[in-house]
Amino acid sequence: MTTADNSKTSLRPTPRAGVLDIAPYVAGAHKGTGTGPTYKLSSNETPLGPSPNAVEAYKLEADRLAIYPDGSATALREAIGSVHGINPDRIVCGAGSDEILNLLAQAYLADGDEAIYCEHGFLVYPIAIKSCGATPVVVPETDLTNDVDAILAAVTDKTRMVFIANPSNPTGTYLPFDEVRRLHAGLPGNVILVLDAAYAEYCRRNDYAAGMELAATAENVVMARTFSKVYGLAALRLGWCYGPAAIIEVLNRIRGPFNISAASMAAGIAAVEDRAFLEKALDHNDKWLPWVTEQMEALGLTVTPSVGNFILVHFPDVPGKRAAEADAFLLKRGCVLRRVDNYGLPNALRMTIGSEEANRAVIANLTEFLA
Repeated sequence: MTTADNSKTSLRPTPRAGVLDIAPYVAGAHKGTGTGPTYKLSSNETPLGPSPNAVEAYKLEADRLAIYPDGSATALREAIGSVHGINPDRIVCGAGSDEILNLLAQAYLADGDEAIYCEHGFLVYPIAIKSCGATPVVVPETDLTNDVDAILAAVTDKTRMVFIANPSNPTGTYLPFDEVRRLHAGLPGNVILVLDAAYAEYCRRNDYAAGMELAATAENVVMARTFSKVYGLAALRLGWCYGPAAIIEVLNRIRGPFNISAASMAAGIAAVEDRAFLEKALDHNDKWLPWVTEQMEALGLTVTPSVGNFILVHFPDVPGKRAAEADAFLLKRGCVLRRVDNYGLPNALRMTIGSEEANRAVIANLTEFLA
């Protein structure tokens, strides 16, 4: 073999700098280790499932699978706009809100830029930031809550984006909207504030707002939403964002031409228009979130107050009673919660509010574990 041949065979494709430093996203476990029934409470899925109207709309698309979908998702955007009272021309739909977050990073971050997120923030944020060659800047939280002053103190002339999950996952805490406004007022005009409101429907506090008004009036605010949580369409990967016309126009330039399937659009339209089913799902959460919280606290566990459809449960730092041991115990009994070590919370578990049967099973098993 010649020297040239040796040189050719030694070459191999290499990713851009920083890509191999990205920790892959790891989803929650989906099954227990025992042989009985499984209660999957690791991914914040709604126990009620999707609206029957959404299921029927999805099935009706089966005879049209050979036809490309509407690349502009016009009907879906109009349905979202009608329900929320916003301009559909300023909505972009994506394959889950994850795609929206990545599109924003792709469009506005580059080598040498910085983007800020909070220390227990959604793990998709650093993936999106690093994949564009930018540097993630992690700021501390206060009482497991996004801290506006810490965020503003971290802003430099390299900052181009700030990601805020509100309500936050996995903590379940939230920022009152006056604090969100204060954060926006303190940011330079060239820094995009991304309000990730995946759990907005669940938060019924008077001082909370998802961010639609701010996204409607500011030039540097985008609100992202999802159909994966309260609407029960996680398997279809459907999300959307609302923002200023200039940013929406940029996102439409780089998104895939048919990034939303026809079946997903049909189900999404039916889901967002079925307000009665939405209220049913919220009523279920309003009943069982406080019940599970109270039961956990009665067992001597600490629960971070949550406005989402999940709770963060902190375990005692005692051998045999820590979160990892509780998780192993629960898995053997079919109760699948979420380890949050990779969120910087090694002695806590996140539990989705499930069906009555699932909620009671977790409490019964933890009672036995802690006895």
